[in-house]
Amino acid sequence: MTVTQEPARSARIPFFTQAAMFTRTWPSISARLDGVYADGKFSHGTGVRDFEHALAAWTGARYAIGVNSGTDALVLLLRAAGLRHGDEVVVPAYGFVATASAVVLAGGRPRFADIDPAAYALDPHAAEAAITPDTRMVLPAHMFHRLADLAALTTVTDRHGLTLVEDSAEAIGMRRAGRHAGLFGAGGVLSFFPSKTLGAIGDAGAVLTDDPRIAEKVTALRHHGRPGPTLADFAAINTGSEHWGHNSKMDDIQAAVLHAKLASLDAAIARRRVLADAYTRRLSGLAGVRRLPEPAHGEEPVFYVYLIEVEDRDALARHLAAAGIGTEVYYPRPLPLQPCFADLGHRPGEFPHAEAACRHALALPLHPDLGDDELDRVCEHIAAFYTGGAR
Repeated sequence: MTVTQEPARSARIPFFTQAAMFTRTWPSISARLDGVYADGKFSHGTGVRDFEHALAAWTGARYAIGVNSGTDALVLLLRAAGLRHGDEVVVPAYGFVATASAVVLAGGRPRFADIDPAAYALDPHAAEAAITPDTRMVLPAHMFHRLADLAALTTVTDRHGLTLVEDSAEAIGMRRAGRHAGLFGAGGVLSFFPSKTLGAIGDAGAVLTDDPRIAEKVTALRHHGRPGPTLADFAAINTGSEHWGHNSKMDDIQAAVLHAKLASLDAAIARRRVLADAYTRRLSGLAGVRRLPEPAHGEEPVFYVYLIEVEDRDALARHLAAAGIGTEVYYPRPLPLQPCFADLGHRPGEFPHAEAACRHALALPLHPDLGDDELDRVCEHIAAFYTGGAR
């Protein structure tokens, strides 16, 4: 197989690209893809099994179950952890829509709670206040570069007899006291969307858990509810289904890419940290810009995104775009005010910290191939906006 040469770097600084990394990793990816083609099973085959074993070893999870997206991983995990039709799940009011929509897709009902304005994750006090007699689970999302306050949230779930499930889609590599994200409660999920810290060339995801019962059920649910070891076993397609399940099998092509990239994940995480530290130094003390605080002692951050809180956020984004610098707004609307949740009847003003985040948060370019000179240019344009009269 061949791969085209990487085009020359232009003056534009994209928010994210993995083109150079893909070129560097191509020999390893190509070798694994050749194995997929030789095997002839392009979905739910031995390549998925091998990647699952490698991912479990890297994260320290007892079980890693590959599926076709991070969203499906969350739906399957919620079902496997015991969510019943109509059960409430406490979720953060700020974040990607899948955190809450997965609850609906799994048969539950999201119960929104505000976020901690410093960490942008589910606030434990707000989560506890949102609990009702119908609540069955609490679902924090680990955001941007740090874990939610799992110690406090576990205290809440233990006190009320609830299940803790983690939306750890962004959190590969994040650990506290050596334990990987997703392994503090019933289980967690990973997304391998291309822009993630470990990204595929399409959609893919995984469930992480130490609970054999949950692993067994997720394994069945991803393959039409069929129990047992169905990987690489096409005959299992015709076996009985114990549950109504999904067609959420991981493709072996994605597994091959992810397995090849896993070897350089530690280096990619380290480079992201170097870039994040550089952003912090360059932007420190700049009026109008606030950086999110460092994680607590004993926590290992991973910078999936470098987020800043800024005044005149939309104007700054336009200013940077005019200079050829890509940014992303995380996120433009609080989850309770998304149209798909209109039936829950929430109104502006109910979740002030989430609403403030949606007005002020902006993510800057961050990926392992971002050059030091490019980061300098980003910071120079931000400084010019706030100190040089660019507004």
